[in-house]
Amino acid sequence: MNNLNVVFVDVDDFCQTFLPAWERYLISSGFKQRNKPFRLSVSEVMTIVIAFHQ
Repeated sequence: MNNLNVVFVDVDDFCQTFLPAWERYLISSGFKQRNKPFRLSVSEVMTIVIAFHQ
């Protein structure tokens, strides 16, 4: 279980630096889009995918 915590912390640190930089480079379509928050964060989803592949 500790390994999963370490993976989550690493993925969360990566997401906190990568996602804002990535969103600056996205091209907008000109239409207003909803920014509805997800039930799971991106780092949580990535941790689940990494754990699945291990």
